Amino acid sequence: METTQKSAATAQDAIETDMPCGADRLLRKLWGQWKTHVIYVLGEQQACRFGVLRRRIAGISPKVLTTRLRELEADGLVWREQGNTIPPKVTYGLTETGLAVHAVLKEIENIEV
Repeated sequence: METTQKSAATAQDAIETDMPCGADRLLRKLWGQWKTHVIYVLGEQQACRFGVLRRRIAGISPKVLTTRLRELEADGLVWREQGNTIPPKVTYGLTETGLAVHAVLKEIENIEV
């Protein structure tokens, strides 16, 4: 089963690198429940800790929020800073790319459908 997962990941990587459209690559990174909401809230909050973020996003479980933050961090949209305290003080915020995506989300918000 491990080889199937590795093959699927390799195939996905090949698809993403062959795409000539940067917007399509970005939209694939944003695809998934809660991702745009996390970016929107982080953009409004500037930078915040996990608990604050969780309270601002009603209905998201801690596990899903953790997963989405890790995915967004891996995609270069979110940064994570961990302090050397016990318990660790972890702060999240948007990278420059994440801030650009947030600005687009704000523009989309103003469109009346």
